[in-house]
Amino acid sequence: MKNTYMDLKESQLKQTAHLILQALELEGLEQEGLQSKVKELSAPVTSRVTVIDRNGKVLADSEDDPAFMENHLDRPEVKQVIDKGKESGISTRYSHTLGYSMMYAAIPVEINGEVEGVVRVALSLENIEKAIRHLRNTLTIVLLAALLLTALIGIRIAKGIAKPVEEMMLVSEKLKDKDYTARVRMQPKGELGQLANAINVLAASLKSQMEKIQENEQQLSGVLRNMMSGVLLVDKNGKILLANRAIGCMLNADPLAFTGKQHVEIVKNAGLSRLIDRCLNEQSEIRDEIQFYYPDERILDAHLAPYVGENGELKGIVAVLHDITDIRRLEKMRSEFIANVSHELKTPITSVKGFTETLLDGAMEDEEALHHFLGIIHKESERLHRLINDILHLSKIEQHMIPLEMENVNVAEVVDRVADTVRKDVEKKGLELLLPAEREIWIEGQKDRIQQIILNLVSNAVSYTPAGGKITVSIADRGDRIAISVKDTGIGIAQKDLPRLFERFYRVDKGRSRNSGGTGLGLAIVKHLVESHNGKIEVESEEGRGTEFTVILPKKQ
Repeated sequence: MKNTYMDLKESQLKQTAHLILQALELEGLEQEGLQSKVKELSAPVTSRVTVIDRNGKVLADSEDDPAFMENHLDRPEVKQVIDKGKESGISTRYSHTLGYSMMYAAIPVEINGEVEGVVRVALSLENIEKAIRHLRNTLTIVLLAALLLTALIGIRIAKGIAKPVEEMMLVSEKLKDKDYTARVRMQPKGELGQLANAINVLAASLKSQMEKIQENEQQLSGVLRNMMSGVLLVDKNGKILLANRAIGCMLNADPLAFTGKQHVEIVKNAGLSRLIDRCLNEQSEIRDEIQFYYPDERILDAHLAPYVGENGELKGIVAVLHDITDIRRLEKMRSEFIANVSHELKTPITSVKGFTETLLDGAMEDEEALHHFLGIIHKESERLHRLINDILHLSKIEQHMIPLEMENVNVAEVVDRVADTVRKDVEKKGLELLLPAEREIWIEGQKDRIQQIILNLVSNAVSYTPAGGKITVSIADRGDRIAISVKDTGIGIAQKDLPRLFERFYRVDKGRSRNSGGTGLGLAIVKHLVESHNGKIEVESEEGRGTEFTVILPKKQ
């Protein structure tokens, strides 16, 4: 605005200077009445008019006496015309005397084609400067007000944007730190509101997915933890990624310590390590049986299969190990049981068949031989009858086909009844039978089964104790349990035979067992009867010095 005003005033001053020059009608600069004429012309234009010759001498001035005015040759507007030959000269200067700026415009005075001087017109810029100052102040106030208003609006808008954005950033940080309960509580409008809703939906979705993942992990962890089969996850470099509790038990080590280690240093079994390496190389399923010797001797059924990623690349293998030691042992026991049953049945059947054929061949005529052979046949048939009854009884006990009929049983009374049963045999062999001093020992159980347990143990003691020996039956109260002990001074049992003592048809002394009329199933029946009462049976023996069986039963079932 100031430049526009100044350009306008410069143009006006030049025009005024030309008008005054024409009005003066100068034929020479030294003409009379120039001073009065200049004053007369300056009045209507409200500008100061000065006529200066080419040497800078003031010839006329509308406001001062030219005689007292200094030389004006050094004035910029005069120099522009006189020295530089310009068509006009313009200059603006601040007047310390007047206290405001003045604008000067000078044009040449040409006489006979020569520049003899200049006509200068001066205009006060006081009003213009006041207008400019007023305009500047007004604009400053308006701009400051606009800036302040803009700042206030900007701050409010910024807060409206910044607070939700800060809260969204905070929620994002919480989500990154796995706090899936975090939500954007503010609900701004517009796009920020849509973004806040999207973050909340994302958080809810993440929470739901993480809960599902955690639930799946817990299910998988629960399945792996409670599996009886050992599970081993091995990466393609042979490092263990996962091992469950069952395989830790098989290897007698903490499965958590397996992670990150090579399978060779953990499994310590050449057979399994070879199967793992083979499965990694061939990338095919493998199933085989392997034998472990540490920490215990075991037979394991190993099933190995590769697992691959989304693109079909090999990630590693999964090895599932199932302990089939007991299965193989049971198969062996079943095979032995069949062989033993066949063997036990073969002897009496052979005897019956042989003596029957002998009688049919003519021995029936001999009355003494007839009675003798029929007695043997009767004895062997009785033996067959006992054997079959014991097998059927044992089978029923194992299959829980004979339910327990609970009652309060005085164990001392049962021992007395057993003593009465075996007393003849004891006296016949000249044995000493010592009974417990306790008279009132009560437990919950089935009386007949408890009697059968004690009878079997005492009968065995009588059978395997030489004449003059001693059999001691004692009862001990152990708080919530009782212990029934049957101790003899008989032939004893070798340590190697103790682990198999309760197997069916297992005999320590096969010849003497058969001669005693035993079926080989007595101790097996005792063990099952004890277990049906939630008890346990223990045996201690030293060869040549005697045996002690201890039955521990709970007082309450």
